[in-house]
Amino acid sequence: MLWLDLLSYFFGGAFLANAIPHFVSGTMGRPFQSPFAKPPGQGLSSSTVNVLWGLFNLVVGYVLVCRVGDFGLKNTGDVVALGIGAILIALFSARHFGRFHGGNGSEHS
Repeated sequence: MLWLDLLSYFFGGAFLANAIPHFVSGTMGRPFQSPFAKPPGQGLSSSTVNVLWGLFNLVVGYVLVCRVGDFGLKNTGDVVALGIGAILIALFSARHFGRFHGGNGSEHS
């Protein structure tokens, strides 16, 4: 079923994009928000937790994109589904985490 493959690629893109800030923050030795913090998604988790959470997201993203259906980089529908999932979670994360890191306001001189 094509629509189930596209749905898998959409969520795969979201998981792959979500892996980036957690894995990078963790490998830089910086705490970052995660679902395991208190309160979830607002408090900070250790760099080790973030590396592991980033790796988990990467594995789930891989499974959803590479092991479901027949994802093709030359198939526009596949790439668009993955891209929409990635950009939506990226925009959500920018707004959500911007509250904690000062990224939601514009700096005017």
